[in-house]
Amino acid sequence: MLALRPNCECCDRDLPPESPLAVICSFECTFCRDCAAGVLEGACPNCGGNFSPRPIRPARLLEKYPPSSSRVVSDKPGCALKRMA
Repeated sequence: MLALRPNCECCDRDLPPESPLAVICSFECTFCRDCAAGVLEGACPNCGGNFSPRPIRPARLLEKYPPSSSRVVSDKPGCALKRMA
């Protein structure tokens, strides 16, 4: 089951479960579309893989299968600079 992480690991933007802006790699590293296309140039900084849109869990299942509340933030140089901007 996908964790549905709550934020972009690069800029720390909130990405709620229903967000169409969230993309993930095959390891569920989670980023917003802006960072994935811009700073990250289409490749996950953690594994080097590509991104796909994160599936949206139906609202009726969020209570039974809640999204993660653990925020992950990348220490990669481009991401750190983006958060400081």
